[in-house]
Amino acid sequence: MAEVVSPVPGAGRREPGEVGRARGPPVADPGAPLSPQGEIIEGCRLPVLRRNQDNEDEWPLAEILSVKDISGRKLFYVHYIDFNKRLDEWVTHERLDLKKIQFPKKEAKTPTKNGLPGSRPGSPEREVKRKVEVVSPATPVPNETAPASVFPQNGSARRAVAAQPGRKRKSNCLGTDEDSQDSSDGIPSAPRMTGSLVSDRSHDDIVTRMKNIECIELGRHRLKPWYFSPYPQELTPLPVLYLCEFCLKYGRSLKCLQRHLTKCDLRHPPGNEIYRKGTISFFEIDGRKNKSYSQNLCLLAKCFLDHKTLYYDTDPFLFYVMTEYDCKGFHIVGYFSKEKESTEDYNVACILTLPPYQRRGYGKLLIEFSYELSKVEGKTGTPEKPLSDLGLLSYRSYWSQTILEILMGLKSESGERPQITINEISEITSIKKEDVISTLQYLNLINYYKGQYILTLSEDIVDGHERAMLKRLLRIDSKCLHFTPKDWSKRGKW
Repeated sequence: MAEVVSPVPGAGRREPGEVGRARGPPVADPGAPLSPQGEIIEGCRLPVLRRNQDNEDEWPLAEILSVKDISGRKLFYVHYIDFNKRLDEWVTHERLDLKKIQFPKKEAKTPTKNGLPGSRPGSPEREVKRKVEVVSPATPVPNETAPASVFPQNGSARRAVAAQPGRKRKSNCLGTDEDSQDSSDGIPSAPRMTGSLVSDRSHDDIVTRMKNIECIELGRHRLKPWYFSPYPQELTPLPVLYLCEFCLKYGRSLKCLQRHLTKCDLRHPPGNEIYRKGTISFFEIDGRKNKSYSQNLCLLAKCFLDHKTLYYDTDPFLFYVMTEYDCKGFHIVGYFSKEKESTEDYNVACILTLPPYQRRGYGKLLIEFSYELSKVEGKTGTPEKPLSDLGLLSYRSYWSQTILEILMGLKSESGERPQITINEISEITSIKKEDVISTLQYLNLINYYKGQYILTLSEDIVDGHERAMLKRLLRIDSKCLHFTPKDWSKRGKW
């Protein structure tokens, strides 16, 4: 889940909540004191030289996760503190500032509780941080059934929409606005034990914290993985892992791939094609009927998704793969998965656009397609949390554009200002009410005046939306969707 939209891998993207970085022009001193054993060890922290997105040198603090020796030359695998793990890399001795090295502290004795051993203390700043944006007590929480009137915003409002009572549905609880990739927007702190793909970060170990695949060749593209993926261990030392772009089977050499292609009859993902417009198609794949493809898809996706767990039991999931067609076949662009039965109204479990296709609008197209399916099913939906940093940006952008499109399309009746309820917005868009409310708060559209709620669209908001929609050229055409929802509660359907 990730967009979906991505910076260039290796770019110095600052994470939400990131604190100051170590800077300056230190020079590695080979004669500087190291450890009592005379060598840099795992767990050490020190500034490491890297290039940021402006192509400038900087020295952020990093932790040594692993050390290896190749032909007598030592390489160090570093994780830059407060940076995303996709920027982790192997560096040489020359890029380390040994004058500011911090050695790992000796572990305290394992605490016990009721005679049972507890968890060992982690290294500083290694715990998962959560940053949640809360509604100020001064701002009342909007109720989707509360009556409202209109109050223009200091004369600068272009349009004002009053939130009016709607039909009562399920009781509403306000979801907090997710502001970092580790936040938990209303989800339980413990991972669900059903079909959830949420990763339990408490079990991270040194192996899964490190990228294990150097490069993947998929069709005409070569991809640099961002994160660990549990491909067979014998394949991890290879300089390139070769994948068939149609069935996603992996091989250790180009010769193996060429031999496989002579036998592979697929020119598109298995499953049913349920959407086609121009060169864009979507295929629905049942995780039970197409286990091999689904597992290979999960292995590939895990290279670019850090916050999801890979399950080899793909039976509870459906996979919707987006492809681009040319004379050679249907080439995978991205996908999303969803549970066949979700008790928490999730319409997406994982979502990913492959790096070569990012920043081209395909991420929003995947999101829009997931909500189009929810409309056909007659449900409201929300993505499984936590979202990645890129996924969060894409969803916020999609929600904002979709809701603003609804509000700006309203017409006044009998000379009165247009009115709409949060329930009605949710029913029209299939976006869950909590996501509608958090988006309106994020855009700062909700105002409270004399006991009533109003939605005020300023000139800046309207102009920004119109500029964004001019750039959004890819849209889902519901007329091209051929989809019949199934009742998965009947086990016979599985």
